[in-house]
Amino acid sequence: MTFDLSTVLAGLDEIQSRRKLAVWTTVLALAPAFFFTRSSAEPGSWTHGLVAGVGVAMVVAAVLGRSWCTLFIGGRKVRDLVTVGPYSIVRNPLYVFSFLGVGGLAAQTGSLTVTLLVTLIAAALFVPVVREEETALARLHGKRFDAYRDAVPRFIPRPSLWRSVDVLSVAPGRWTRTVLDGCVMLAIIPLVRSLGWVQATMPELPLLQLP
Repeated sequence: MTFDLSTVLAGLDEIQSRRKLAVWTTVLALAPAFFFTRSSAEPGSWTHGLVAGVGVAMVVAAVLGRSWCTLFIGGRKVRDLVTVGPYSIVRNPLYVFSFLGVGGLAAQTGSLTVTLLVTLIAAALFVPVVREEETALARLHGKRFDAYRDAVPRFIPRPSLWRSVDVLSVAPGRWTRTVLDGCVMLAIIPLVRSLGWVQATMPELPLLQLP
């Protein structure tokens, strides 16, 4: 049986659009909750600083990691079965780095609980997209994808599987967009951090403290 590639890709674009809408809806819905929630560690304390500092490292790693992945797959997602570079050790490295970045941004609150909850929400939103993409890959690539799926884990990297190539065909436009997305992620860091200082200026504000 044959499948129309354009139909498959159009279906995935629709799924991605719905998922992005769900993400922004969730962000807007949770924003008030975050404003009335704070870390049990005071802003400026070593505990708060440690959690936030690790979070910054997570965001930087996410930006670099997503850019790295795009070098290998830019413009070819689903259309081609990419199994080298980061895709040789985990099937969905772009999503793995995205989860890392989301967790890093949430860590700017200084709360491990908020970090975990936000990361889990992000995973819940995007895991269905991953499943749809893998279904499309299985339809398009058949046994090749079945073998790849059996050998390479979905989200937990297995470094021992690493394989690469000497030459890459890069899509500059895709890579540039990924880098710009990363810049937006980095720009959000001071915004999230400022939330704690704003709360500190409003001592009468009822806050739920989380570790």
